[in-house]
Amino acid sequence: MITETQVLNGIVKDSISPLKEIAAYESLWTNRKASFKSLYELFKSNPGSKPSDFVNSDKISEILPTIKNILFDHNTKYPVNLLIKSTFDYPTRLGDAAEPVQVLYYSGNLNYLRTRSVAIVGSRKPSQEGLLRTSKLVKLLVEDDFTIVSGLAAGIDSMAHNSAILAKGRTIAVIGTPMNQVYPKENEKLQNYIAHRHLLISQVPFYRYTQQGIRGNRLFFPERNKTMSALSEATIIIEASETSGTLIQAKAALQQGRKLFILESCFLNPNITWPMKFEKLGAIRVKEYSDIIKVLNISNE
Repeated sequence: MITETQVLNGIVKDSISPLKEIAAYESLWTNRKASFKSLYELFKSNPGSKPSDFVNSDKISEILPTIKNILFDHNTKYPVNLLIKSTFDYPTRLGDAAEPVQVLYYSGNLNYLRTRSVAIVGSRKPSQEGLLRTSKLVKLLVEDDFTIVSGLAAGIDSMAHNSAILAKGRTIAVIGTPMNQVYPKENEKLQNYIAHRHLLISQVPFYRYTQQGIRGNRLFFPERNKTMSALSEATIIIEASETSGTLIQAKAALQQGRKLFILESCFLNPNITWPMKFEKLGAIRVKEYSDIIKVLNISNE
């Protein structure tokens, strides 16, 4: 929920109004052909621009009441703010993505984006061993002052966030739904907690999400994986099937110049072949925690 005191939050130019820019950005998505790629190309060809530069005032006025109803809905239990690519606190790490998102919604501690962070991802239906590995790994990373990034999905993601919180560390959730939606529903309390005590991020447009079905909205999840990778200096895969969306993040990590770590247990799984494929592309096989921290420390020197 945006208040008057947040009007200049994260905005370089005094004349920029968050509500106006959110309405303008959401208006851009009313074009059925709009995509993160098309919007990236639009902003790229107009450096330093903001959403309202591409939308007339009538269109903004038309959609503004809907956006206000969404943002000020009593069911939205945390404030929603935005970052625009041309503003000073927009995360520079996103520039390494092939098609960096131009607007991010967030709630929580934006300073987390300035910390060293590692994304931990994996199956929504993990093994018990996978959950234990996640918990142990997160604890060690927190002890080394890394922020834990994940996607708030069921399984490995939820364990990563909860383990970071339990270890009194920092965690960032990059979700594949708008800020006012929760998926899966059982993570509602966790999402609210992260939004208030840590950092919750989404690149998903509110209005477009309500105007299309499940099939269209599913496409937002792999896009958020690319953003999650770009925001982190490394991605660690705990376990994943041959068709897991986690592999989209694995590919993005390598393309973005990020470190990609894959646990040894994945290589030992006879039912999957993707670990070997990614190892040939530059992924790092992890047998011990030292295999991770040594590489991260070297890359930070």
